[in-house]
Amino acid sequence: MITRLQDYYTSFKKVNAGLVLVVAVMSLTLLGLVVLASASLSFSHNATPIFTKQLIWLFGAIVAGLVAAFIDLEKARSYAWYFAGFSFLLLLLVLVPGLGVRVNGAQRWLGLGPVRLQVAEVAKLGLVFALAHYVAINQRHLKTFVKGFLVPAAAIGAFCFLILLQPDFGTAFLCGCVGFGVLFLSGTRIRYLFPSILGAIVLFSIAIMLDPVRLRRLTSFLDIEANKSDGAYQLWQGILAFAAGGVNGVGLGNGRQQMAFLPEAHTDFIFPIIGEELGLLFTAGVVLLFFIIFVTGVIILRQAPNLFYFALIAGSLMCIVLQAIINMGVVLGILPTKGMSLPFISYGGSNLVLMFSLVGILCNCFRTWSTAPLIKVKEL
Repeated sequence: MITRLQDYYTSFKKVNAGLVLVVAVMSLTLLGLVVLASASLSFSHNATPIFTKQLIWLFGAIVAGLVAAFIDLEKARSYAWYFAGFSFLLLLLVLVPGLGVRVNGAQRWLGLGPVRLQVAEVAKLGLVFALAHYVAINQRHLKTFVKGFLVPAAAIGAFCFLILLQPDFGTAFLCGCVGFGVLFLSGTRIRYLFPSILGAIVLFSIAIMLDPVRLRRLTSFLDIEANKSDGAYQLWQGILAFAAGGVNGVGLGNGRQQMAFLPEAHTDFIFPIIGEELGLLFTAGVVLLFFIIFVTGVIILRQAPNLFYFALIAGSLMCIVLQAIINMGVVLGILPTKGMSLPFISYGGSNLVLMFSLVGILCNCFRTWSTAPLIKVKEL
């Protein structure tokens, strides 16, 4: 049995992992465009503006992905600290009154004319790139307390703290998981990481307790049915959408939730729309495509020639997969309600550009590593 699984794995590796990755990503993106045209009716009776904006963002995301796929990562690496500093500066600027755009009580965007930039998305890439560069240049010191743990953990904490101030608890949690995940995989001692993770969980819990909105979401999540008309209304409607869709779905445009029953159906809760209108087969297909992205990412990761590329791929892959897991866990009632988009599918330009950039990095690494170097053998 084990031998057969190894044969399957070897056969899969022979397939161009980069091509499989791109096909999976574009399949999710096209599905998102189709469902978005239907789901956006819950936001507006005219889906055209949202659909058009998403197409424009998709064009920008494809350009960003192509740049990331063909850029010289070794040369880009020399700018890692500048990129991290720029990302940190954006997190500071968005908190400045008059500069940051406030929507629904959260100040997460910088207004750039007609475009709004969600700075936390830039910060994710900046953090991953800087961490990868840091662990690579301090590879010999990763087992030590100061250079191997304290310095990078402080940087991760600073990024997460500024994101919490927006407030954006979900993205802060994601950045923390990705950051500490990169440190763990790179070789930082678990005896340093484990207590700090417990401490972070305690502080995170205290922050939730001090925030009435987040606390109500948590208590509502613990008893969804009792709070279905109040704090758990959005989650309850999402669960009803999955139940109504069944195996085959009710058909595109025929979903009940697009009649404004489900708030934010075009963004954070687009997965239940897929379940309602397209059914179980398509929802399972979405999960399968994300699993394919994970597997191809692991295949690319196993070919990493050094620690920098290993950490960069690990961080990029975690950003994509963990965000998908959190989104699907929330809408299925497994995790407390938190606004976080479903990668490649949900409406939102900043996250779409980030995700395509991360995929571009994955493809870049596979493209450069899979080509064997030409070695000239001197004749005797």
